[in-house]
Amino acid sequence: MRQEADDRKEMAEPNPLVSLLRISSHLAGQVEIRAALRSVKAEIENLLPIDHLDVCLVDDNVTWNTSYEVGLKTRWSLSRTPVALSPVRSILLGEADYMLTDNAMEDARYTYEGAIAQPIIKHKLRSRVNVAIKVLGRTIGALNCSARVPGLYDEETVERVRQIADVLAPYFYSLRANEKAKQAAVIRAEAQAREEGLRQGALELTRVLEQERQRIGMDLHDQTLADLTRIMRDLEKADTAEDRAEVIGSIQVCIQDLRRIIDTAVPTLLDLFGFAHALRIHLERAVEDTGVMTLQVVDRTEGLIDRLDPTTRISLYRIAQEAINNAARHSGADTIAVIVKLHRDCLRMTVEDNGKGLPSTRAARQSTKATGGIAHMRTRARLINADFSLSGRSGSRITVKLPLAPERDKALAGQDTAEDPA
Repeated sequence: MRQEADDRKEMAEPNPLVSLLRISSHLAGQVEIRAALRSVKAEIENLLPIDHLDVCLVDDNVTWNTSYEVGLKTRWSLSRTPVALSPVRSILLGEADYMLTDNAMEDARYTYEGAIAQPIIKHKLRSRVNVAIKVLGRTIGALNCSARVPGLYDEETVERVRQIADVLAPYFYSLRANEKAKQAAVIRAEAQAREEGLRQGALELTRVLEQERQRIGMDLHDQTLADLTRIMRDLEKADTAEDRAEVIGSIQVCIQDLRRIIDTAVPTLLDLFGFAHALRIHLERAVEDTGVMTLQVVDRTEGLIDRLDPTTRISLYRIAQEAINNAARHSGADTIAVIVKLHRDCLRMTVEDNGKGLPSTRAARQSTKATGGIAHMRTRARLINADFSLSGRSGSRITVKLPLAPERDKALAGQDTAEDPA
């Protein structure tokens, strides 16, 4: 009878060694930490009663920890948390090998001021046993078992959880290293993609600038040089005051053309008078022969745009120039507005008109100059790390959003960043 009772007891109580071997077997072939933890949860429950099971792993500097949970979903696994605020910080910092409590809800080691202990209170995780997960003597995290019933765990439980942690340690260390390698690979791939995008953008902009240089040369050769040659001949023939006045008028027209070419090549007005005034002058010149009636240039940044670094400011100016030229030449609009303002954490510039809107696909193919201008604007925006978008069917709107660096935060203080109806 005694032997039968011992046999029944042995059958009722699982052999810890067998369970540990099964845990190791379940971990083989796992490639993701949370999935690995799920695969062993049932075996761990055979060894001790649990209502919540999680593993938290620290980073190399033991500053942040990442939690992986099975069963209950709590705040612990929503994001990385500072080690200093973890209820098991003593283990993660290497100050203790384990923690054991009958009621964590009333234990100051878990619920000290500032601790991220909300899951303990919310889910009434009273009994807790937490054991260090170590690799080569270094603590890499903690295995945490919790139950709602108070006083459920003892020192024997601690030893059993330590055995589980020793089995988990090499697997989780390897999986975490693999996870970090994947993240590093993704970051490298994204950086390479950005670098390649910028390289392509720089090549495109270089090509555009070369075309612009050739265009300026052709303007000087075909127009200005031809005008000067004609003026020289007229001057040789000028015998009367009327003839000389006509020559002077021709010289003035030639000077205006030269100023236009110079302003296109070097935005001197931008340096002399600031962004809004220079753009207003360009807008007025762009629409001289188009019949556009209403023009608007508004700077709501309180001059911040003129305190940007020169490269960024000139890029925004060139984008606005191109957008204005497109609107003046291709939209048929009678109203063009440029608005620069601060919106949340960025500087936003919009150029909009009430013209015929964006071209259809077929029309776009027939108007390569207009669509080429859009590509150039997009490239310029990308090179200063700004977002570029365009929209509109009845009229069109081009929007450039430039993220503001942290050092400009003071300039934003107290300014109205609400969305404007315009």
